[in-house]
Amino acid sequence: MRIRIDQTSAVPPYEQVRGQLAGMIGDGRLPVGTRLPAVRQLATDLGLAVNTVARAYRELEAAGLVETRGRHGTVVAPGRDDATDRLHRAAAEYAVEARRLGVPPDRALALVRAALDAGGS
Repeated sequence: MRIRIDQTSAVPPYEQVRGQLAGMIGDGRLPVGTRLPAVRQLATDLGLAVNTVARAYRELEAAGLVETRGRHGTVVAPGRDDATDRLHRAAAEYAVEARRLGVPPDRALALVRAALDAGGS
C-alpha cells in the first residue's frame, strides 16, 4: 500500500489519504479483511498529524468502506455489493473530475447533495 501526500495540492491531506485508500478499496488492491496501518503509524509514515489520518479513517468508516475493531485495528469492511462498488467507482471518477476542474471539495459535495435532493435529474 503506497499513499502519497502532495503538500502543494489544494486538496487537504486527510482527503488525499481518504481518497487514495477509498480508491485502493474500490479497485480491489485492498481486499475485504485487509488490515490498515494503525493511525499513529500511518501518520508517522506520511509525516502528518495523527488527527489528520484519524479523520480520513472516520470518513472511510462512515462510508462503510472500513470498520474499526478496537484493539484489532481498522480493516476493509465486508458486505459491499456490486451496486455499492459501482457507485463507489462513479464517486471516485467524480472526485477526480472535480479536482481536475479545480472545484473545491465542499462545492463538489454540495453539487452531489443538490443532485440527490432533486432526484438525480
